[in-house]
Amino acid sequence: MTNLPNLLTLFRIFLVPLLVAALVQQNFSIHWGGRMLVANDFFALIVFLAAALTDLLDGYLARRWKQVTTVGTLLDPVADKLLISAALISLVEIRLLPGWLVILIISREFAVSGLRSIAAAEGYPIKAGELGKSKMMFQVLGVALVMLSIRWSKLRPYALAAMWAVVIFGLASAVDYFRKFWRKVDTSIKLRRRHELIQMERQKRRLRRAERKREGEAEHSEPIRHSG
Repeated sequence: MTNLPNLLTLFRIFLVPLLVAALVQQNFSIHWGGRMLVANDFFALIVFLAAALTDLLDGYLARRWKQVTTVGTLLDPVADKLLISAALISLVEIRLLPGWLVILIISREFAVSGLRSIAAAEGYPIKAGELGKSKMMFQVLGVALVMLSIRWSKLRPYALAAMWAVVIFGLASAVDYFRKFWRKVDTSIKLRRRHELIQMERQKRRLRRAERKREGEAEHSEPIRHSG
């Protein structure tokens, strides 16, 4: 069912290509009457902050209006990761961030997303902890500062410090998630597989008994031949 929180999530996804274009295309700008109104770096920052605002707004509205849906629950983390990944990769493309740092951040996101999916399938939904929320806050702050450092290079040390905070909080929250849920998920999967193996073995035994029964009935039904 389409509602405002879901539309905001979709809007955030649609902003991703615009953000990439504004960051990567240096000649991207908005003009009016022959004059440039917004340069590409400011426009990219506006798009990124608007998308980050929708992330806060859609969750708040969904909870307040009791419009939490399965589609929204699935799309929201996808939209977040698309936004952050697109922004970080674009900043690597224009040589404002080191590639290894971005790979570390994105790899963490994929690892935690995989754990969330497996845990949800096993009945253990993982909610964002305080470390994860702090990581998201530093992500928005760090990316915004890196974008501002395009024009004001003095902000670059603060931007890199914020990105290091993203790495630290990201890795710490990932360790916390895996510590809390990996054993539960692993135990649940092992128990389920053991139950499936027991069921398969029982099914095989029933089939073997049924086969032996049919063979015995076939032997008794054969006609007895007398020699003479």
